[in-house]
Amino acid sequence: MKTGKTFYGWRMVGAAVFIQLLLAALLQQSFGAYVAVLVDERGWSKTALSGAAAMQSAESALIGPILGWIVDRFGARDVIRAGIVMFAAGFVMLGQIDSLGGFYAAAAVMAIGSSLSGYFPLTVAIVQWFERDRARALSALGMGTALGGVFVPVVAWSMQTYGWRATAFVSAGVAIVLGWPLAQVIRSRPEDHGLTVDGRPPEPAARDGDGAPAGEAADGGGQREFTTRQALRTAAFWLLAAGHGVALLVVTAVNVHAITHMKTGLGYTVAQASLVITLMTACQIGGVALGYVIGDRYEKRYVAALCMVLHAAGLLMLAYAQNVAMLVAFAVLHGAAWGLRGPFMQAIRADYFGRRSIGMIMGLSTAIIAVGQIGGPMVAGGLADLTGDYRAGFTLLAVAVGAGALLFVFARRPA
Repeated sequence: MKTGKTFYGWRMVGAAVFIQLLLAALLQQSFGAYVAVLVDERGWSKTALSGAAAMQSAESALIGPILGWIVDRFGARDVIRAGIVMFAAGFVMLGQIDSLGGFYAAAAVMAIGSSLSGYFPLTVAIVQWFERDRARALSALGMGTALGGVFVPVVAWSMQTYGWRATAFVSAGVAIVLGWPLAQVIRSRPEDHGLTVDGRPPEPAARDGDGAPAGEAADGGGQREFTTRQALRTAAFWLLAAGHGVALLVVTAVNVHAITHMKTGLGYTVAQASLVITLMTACQIGGVALGYVIGDRYEKRYVAALCMVLHAAGLLMLAYAQNVAMLVAFAVLHGAAWGLRGPFMQAIRADYFGRRSIGMIMGLSTAIIAVGQIGGPMVAGGLADLTGDYRAGFTLLAVAVGAGALLFVFARRPA
């Protein structure tokens, strides 16, 4: 493989950033705009629409372990290409729905496509190519998700100007035209292409006292490579998964309900609420950039714990916003925390458990993480339907994520 002067791993990171941008801009960060429009046009309840978001998270939990095994064994590129096609097909379905059941079916197809082409397989692919620069590479990948939020006002404008059905059809075309060529850039392990991790000269193999090559559990000479079974026996695996899931209580609740809260609870238009999401995205980009700088210099679990506190403070600002300044505070605190913490989740796992079985380890983690992905939108939407506003749900989630900071504090590297 011809690599020129640039380490091929960074080319993969560049392609992965744009794939993540597509997924985030078209669905992940724009889903709340679809929810706000469908609540008005179709009269469906917030709880019912939250169920679609919860279903997407449940799907991730179900296919996560299988997807991890497939990516570990066969590589990420073919999986990502299949995901791009399914993602586009889901938008075609969305543009034709006339019932809540049809909405759920379209959401399920888009969710599977997003899982197959998105953060999970892209992260596994990048982890295989980086070790010393791993946090920097994953923070760069996180930039794609952050930049996707910049396009939320564009999606909202398209819905208001051309309708949500036309917006869905155009999204399908954009996903195929741009996503398929980008997927072609992804490759398997660097060793399969005559390259080395981080693009550095290969280091001499570590040897034990008898002169034989050191085993997997050798310390001092290199990172221990955990098997999936070994990882499952550590407290760190469970604490990291639980902490990640608690963080997503807030992230998914905001993605699904923030625009609706600002529209129905605070009196802003969808376009105005989208501007707050854009500011949040700008702060998320700042958080990602900070992670790129400090990611490999500081103890990641403590940084993640601090971000949990910022998530909680930001959500409380959104819940009890009385003016624009409080919405700005929400956007700054939550956006920066999300951008800084998000890429660290997989970087910590790879630091703790190595590259050998990272796909399966991440895949099994999704079953726990999904509790947060499902619970956040359901708690916020359900309590909003019961009480008439989002304050109770957002407050409960903020308390949970603040307390969840302790999970990262205690998630020490396995011995």
